[in-house]
Amino acid sequence: MQPGGKINVIILDDHQSIVDGYVLRLSKSPNIEVVATLGLGDELEPALAKFSTDVLILDVSVPISADNPTSYPILHTIPKLLQLYPKLNILVISMFAERGLIRGVMEAGANGYILKDDRAALIDLANVVQTIASGGIHFSQKAHQLFLNYQLTQTGDALSPRQLEALSLCASYPDALTSKLANEMYITNSTFRNLLSGAYIKLNVSTRAAAIVKAQNLGIITSVSPTWLEAG
Repeated sequence: MQPGGKINVIILDDHQSIVDGYVLRLSKSPNIEVVATLGLGDELEPALAKFSTDVLILDVSVPISADNPTSYPILHTIPKLLQLYPKLNILVISMFAERGLIRGVMEAGANGYILKDDRAALIDLANVVQTIASGGIHFSQKAHQLFLNYQLTQTGDALSPRQLEALSLCASYPDALTSKLANEMYITNSTFRNLLSGAYIKLNVSTRAAAIVKAQNLGIITSVSPTWLEAG
């Protein structure tokens, strides 16, 4: 963002009513412009390549594409985008109040985590975005408490950020070959396998499928709830 310039914002959320609410809130600030709204994960990188973006607002459980309803791998996506766009600032707004997920998102490089039921933060979204754009951070109070106060009492908390990233990719692309997933993380096949095997040991499982299910049950990687999706 240039001094005195507008803050360009991209929003990724697959619920149009929610997106409309964000746009309405942000439109009240003359120095914020929403340059794109997206509903699918695979639309994100082309949009960032097209628009100079200061703040990216992300939901955590957006489908990858029209043909792939699996949630995009946010724990892989955030560090990848920050590597491509070092000046990008990322604000996650989610229904998921899971301490492991909040920890993973923040350690991946996000600037803030707001819960969708945090009415005060959403009403004040324009000011939150300005804080994020200037390099600050912002949490919903509950998310902040979960992030600060987590203790190593759940197995999932012991997983490293890279192990979480690898599992996130596996969950989003369950049929993909190890070589493709390793390439997405810019690591060798053997390194990717080592990340997974280490995760298996910590999760006390022996297969990729079992690791994904357990990590989702622990709330450290995202899973889509059909009931929640229907509720919007």
